[in-house]
Amino acid sequence: MAYGAVGSLKLTIERLLNSSHISIVQNSSPQIIKLLYEEVCSFQDALEEFDKWRSTINMNMVKTLEAEMIDVVYKFEDVIESYVLDQIQSLSKESHHEDQIHPPSFAIDLQDQKQNVDFFIETVKVMKTAYIHELHNPSPEEQEEDDRVGPSSIIDFGGNHDSVIGQSKDFIEFLRDLFTINYRGSSRTIVSIYGMAGIGKTIAARKFFRDPLIVSHCNKRAFVTIGPKYLLKSVLLDILRQVNPDFEITNMDGEMLAELKRMVCESLKDQRYFIVLDDIWDKELCSDLMELFPDNDNQSLVLMTTRLGEVADIAPAKFQYKIPFLDKKESWDLLHQKVFGEMTCPSELQKVGKKIAENCEGLPLTIVTVADILSKSDKTTEYWNEVSDVKDSVYKDAYDQMSKVLLPSYDYLNQYLKACFLYMGVYPQLHKIPWAELSFLWSLWSAEGFLYSAAQFRERIPHSDMVKMFAEPCTYYMFELVLKNVIMSDIEVSCYSLHSSLWYMCNKEAAKNKLFYALNCRADALPEEGIESQRRLCIRNNVLLAIEDVHDSIASTSTVRSLLCSGPYHHYPLPLCLEHLRFLRVFHACTIRFYEFPIEILKLVQLRYLSLTYNGNIPSVISKLWNLQWLIVRRQLIVEDNSSYMPTEIWDMKELRKLDIAGCKLSDPRERSFLPNLLELYDVHPQSCNKDVFERMPNLKTLKISIKLAHDNVDQPSSCFDHVSHLRELKSLACVVMNPTFKAEVVAPLARLSDFPSSLTKLTLNGLGYPWEEMRKISSLPNLTNLYLKCYAFRGPKWEVRDNEFQRLKSLEIEDIDLERWTFQNDHECIPAIKALRIAHCYKLKEMPLAFGTSLLVISIVDCNPTVVNCVNKLRRDSDDKYGDGNSLFVLVHSSWDDPGTSSHESPY
Repeated sequence: MAYGAVGSLKLTIERLLNSSHISIVQNSSPQIIKLLYEEVCSFQDALEEFDKWRSTINMNMVKTLEAEMIDVVYKFEDVIESYVLDQIQSLSKESHHEDQIHPPSFAIDLQDQKQNVDFFIETVKVMKTAYIHELHNPSPEEQEEDDRVGPSSIIDFGGNHDSVIGQSKDFIEFLRDLFTINYRGSSRTIVSIYGMAGIGKTIAARKFFRDPLIVSHCNKRAFVTIGPKYLLKSVLLDILRQVNPDFEITNMDGEMLAELKRMVCESLKDQRYFIVLDDIWDKELCSDLMELFPDNDNQSLVLMTTRLGEVADIAPAKFQYKIPFLDKKESWDLLHQKVFGEMTCPSELQKVGKKIAENCEGLPLTIVTVADILSKSDKTTEYWNEVSDVKDSVYKDAYDQMSKVLLPSYDYLNQYLKACFLYMGVYPQLHKIPWAELSFLWSLWSAEGFLYSAAQFRERIPHSDMVKMFAEPCTYYMFELVLKNVIMSDIEVSCYSLHSSLWYMCNKEAAKNKLFYALNCRADALPEEGIESQRRLCIRNNVLLAIEDVHDSIASTSTVRSLLCSGPYHHYPLPLCLEHLRFLRVFHACTIRFYEFPIEILKLVQLRYLSLTYNGNIPSVISKLWNLQWLIVRRQLIVEDNSSYMPTEIWDMKELRKLDIAGCKLSDPRERSFLPNLLELYDVHPQSCNKDVFERMPNLKTLKISIKLAHDNVDQPSSCFDHVSHLRELKSLACVVMNPTFKAEVVAPLARLSDFPSSLTKLTLNGLGYPWEEMRKISSLPNLTNLYLKCYAFRGPKWEVRDNEFQRLKSLEIEDIDLERWTFQNDHECIPAIKALRIAHCYKLKEMPLAFGTSLLVISIVDCNPTVVNCVNKLRRDSDDKYGDGNSLFVLVHSSWDDPGTSSHESPY
């Protein structure tokens, strides 16, 4: 986790180099800071070497080295920031800047820090050398017996090995069908099973490996567990020993690896074989092994189990199977079996037992581990009622026992993903992050220094098609974390979440690595918990801020950089304890309602990120926070208030990158005022969408306009799109009516096509009531890839898409629209680049196009007319028949009246 610490320091130095309010005194200081920056960038590059060598490293030694790096980096960062802050405060007093509203300028002399900088650079060089040497020449390690066979193989669900539950049964039947005479192919088949750690991949593979049909069908079989750390030579030897029992190692020369590869290939030639590659982590290893397994045209099979979606992709789409979580009934059946065996559960324990099973969230490994604890404890209603609380210590004990299985999912992540993943643990347990609110998380990642810059992203992501697919690094990071099955993406409800077992691991690892420390109760703030060394504090119960002991503990963490209030919404004012947190950069407090603006915040000149809930006007003195880059203001109630303005001084805050202002108006800018770094403007009042405002935001990429309709229907906004043409860098545009009336009138006439910037790639419209004929004004936008139509954005019974429309559109979402017939002109294939389609709550829709091409990968239907479901299923069948297995269409259908939802295929994502 040293990568996140180095990223934080790197961001600190970048702020010194690039700040519009700080200049470095022109003696030797500029050279000092530039040399320091170059060394820190080199340090980060060295840490990224981990990604290339992780399959052979001594993980314990690497973690030890990184822990030492974290301490060195944090101590040096404290020294530099303390020195700079002292100079700023001294200069402020001398020049009376403290009383000024307009942001000041400071000349900082770093000459006195040259010795500290030189020492740090030399220390970093030594640490880099030691780190690279350890990666290339791993220290010997003592392995426990379980470690030698990889983490997945130590999962033992106990009891009958033939016991396979849930949809794994369906998968095994599917595999059996591969060997029946009715199967239409005879070439070698590659199948992948993938999913989260502990989901039961290895159990399913073992069950099938022992299947009598397989034993009789294949004359060569091998089950090889690989794991994240492996030696190719050992893998090949393991295969040879199983497919050729008479194999003996003879003296081989330096070409031993090449000879082993030849022998594997020869041993399988002209044989009908079944090879299981269990717990495989390396895509390149997988590809290399496939080249050694000959296609004998006799129904041979290679089965892979993996946690990683990119490895599963080695198999054709039709033969990729993601094992789902167990449902409530399956969870209870497994818990019952492991606790009581063949005996019957006492009736008084059944209801509470089902609740305990449900608390395991469908993960078989959690269920089995909890069951093992329960089987050794008193089987009384009193004890089981205690365990039924999801926060009971039994689950923590279970998660600790599971750590050997779960931890590799974090340990072997790419360096640039580790801090982002752990940071997801800041949210409360079981919290779901709606896709629409991801910008909050991404802003926090960026403010903490966890994200690549756009330039780094283009340079370091290996596949150029990935860079093109994801406009921002943060969206790619989320894609990677989902693909690696460490976070869950729920297509039905459009949200991300963490399984509780991984949430617990995130919190434990975050505290160990000084990334963040969570305060859930008063006891967590006790000094013996080690809170004083933490870099970030997460307050999970906001009322803790009112307790004196907690105040004292927070005050002891004087070097804390982030205060994250993530508990349930608190309606009452709370005292803050910010006076001791002079280094604070991030204050996230949207779940606390402030009745008065917290003036003590204004002393935090290092603050980069501020989010809060406040119904009043932001005071003009906000400009004293001249380092602020993210300002997010939420309101408790959606009310129409034409008097709500952001202060004129907001135009003096040149560092602002994101401004989220809850429907407020922007004051008219002063002459020559502009915001050169502003990239995102959210929830702005439509009256502020004028030429004078937009021309002062030359680099704006994201704009969301919030319209709140007045009850008397007077002075309605009518020109919020007229001036968007001045935003030449705009990529994402949203216009949302917060309180739609569903009357026939159009709320805000759509602009002409020529008024929209050609750079626009994403458009969201909500509640505006356009007739479908108006769609032609946006359907020819040359770069539009994402279109979201919600809550009567368009109105009317029929929408016909013409042949030449939406040529680059990749994602289309239609939700809560009164559309009845959606057609393509002449029934030809339209929207040629479409990849994802979602239709939700369109109850009147009875007809939809059936002429999509091969680009369409995913269709999601939520609470729609059964006729639409029939259309989608026909579309899937036609796709399978027309385009074959390589373009399998994933269809998800969910209805609120059906529990649970059903899907035609398991999602490949």
